[in-house]
Amino acid sequence: MRTFYLDRHALKEKAIGDVAITDKGRSQAEATAHFFQGEKLEAIVASPLLRAKQTAAIIASALEGWTADIAEDHRLRERANWGDLPGQSLDDFIAMWDQCTRDPALIPAAGDSAGQAGERFAAALMEIGDAAPDGSSIVVVTHGGVLTDFLVQTFDEIELIRWHADFVAVQSSIVPECSITSVSYDAGRFKIESFASVAHLVAVEDMNE
Repeated sequence: MRTFYLDRHALKEKAIGDVAITDKGRSQAEATAHFFQGEKLEAIVASPLLRAKQTAAIIASALEGWTADIAEDHRLRERANWGDLPGQSLDDFIAMWDQCTRDPALIPAAGDSAGQAGERFAAALMEIGDAAPDGSSIVVVTHGGVLTDFLVQTFDEIELIRWHADFVAVQSSIVPECSITSVSYDAGRFKIESFASVAHLVAVEDMNE
């Protein structure tokens, strides 16, 4: 069995395109690194988008003894990003996103359908998991949307409502920045161990109140 720690990237700047994380986001990433102290990690894998790479770099740099490179996998990227479609306003992007969430088969003008995103994410985890030694723990720094796309595509609604009563309906808003979802993997099968935990971020939130 392998354990994936699916970590949403830290708080990002509110701007179009492939944006960086904020000062608060850096504090979130540092707190997340502290969560992993003492955990023997096999690998850290990140989406190629800047906010995920920066979060992963902060986590890796704060881990005592960590010297391995951070791997990137394009299959961990968000299903769509504001700025992928030239001239698209934020309101239009949100409307497109919400429409694709309601209809997982709908392919937007730029990006992937929710179904495609969930499937490629699952394929990435299976490939990474199958290549890792039994008992490995792997940190995956990714995005809230594609993370829930994966969960919705992989698990039935009965399982998902164990973690949130309206999981499918509100999936785009229930994964906070730098929250950690733990998923175990064995021989092509996944199991949710915890969902969107933010217990490690309490000190960061208190500091910003």
